[in-house]
Amino acid sequence: MSVSTLTIDGQAVAMAVGATLLEAARELGIAIPTLCHLEGLSPVAACRLCLVEIEGSGKLQPACITPVLEGMVVRTDSPTLRDYRRTVIELLFTEGNHVCAVCVANGHCELQDRAVEVGMDHSRLPYRFPDRAVDLSHQRFGLDHNRCILCTRCVRVCDEVEGAHVWDVAWRGEHCRIIAGLDQPWGAVDACTDCGKCVMVCPTGALFPKGDTVEEKHEDPSQLVALLRARQARQGAPP
Repeated sequence: MSVSTLTIDGQAVAMAVGATLLEAARELGIAIPTLCHLEGLSPVAACRLCLVEIEGSGKLQPACITPVLEGMVVRTDSPTLRDYRRTVIELLFTEGNHVCAVCVANGHCELQDRAVEVGMDHSRLPYRFPDRAVDLSHQRFGLDHNRCILCTRCVRVCDEVEGAHVWDVAWRGEHCRIIAGLDQPWGAVDACTDCGKCVMVCPTGALFPKGDTVEEKHEDPSQLVALLRARQARQGAPP
């Protein structure tokens, strides 16, 4: 097996060719913040929280999709990166309507956790207060666009794991949003299997079980990894 040796924050690590900088950092126990990344789903570098500095590169690179190369020298923590990550979190809060005190995911929200980690105790940017809808047409679940951060976990898990492809991303810029079917009410999409995987992997309170109130949603992405491993074990079992 071919390996590449690189240095991350002064620590040397050898990784198999094809591994990413995020995987290499985690191998060393170095925490790089992420929101869109989730083990078991294809990486898309949507949130841009995992950007790192690479010696000799003129721009920051997303660790979740950047492959390791021999001799790389990488920095995951610097004043520039810390300021950049805080700004990204502030943008996510100010472009949506994230009122944590009344959110179903309060206390169990990855966006909230990342805000604490980057030291965001207030926003330096003005809030936009967009007019966004809530879709309660599904019999079991709800979709609150006010809390969506466009991480696309729901899109990927529905397509890559469940195989239903209920979700997609529509429009551009400030009008960009997650849609069900061909921009239909979620409950009207026949392809939906009611499996709840999209709710399970949502990092915020955007997708939630109906009936949950403040702080009651407990997102558990680890269940996805357990499911995929169980599938692989069954496929590898003798007939």
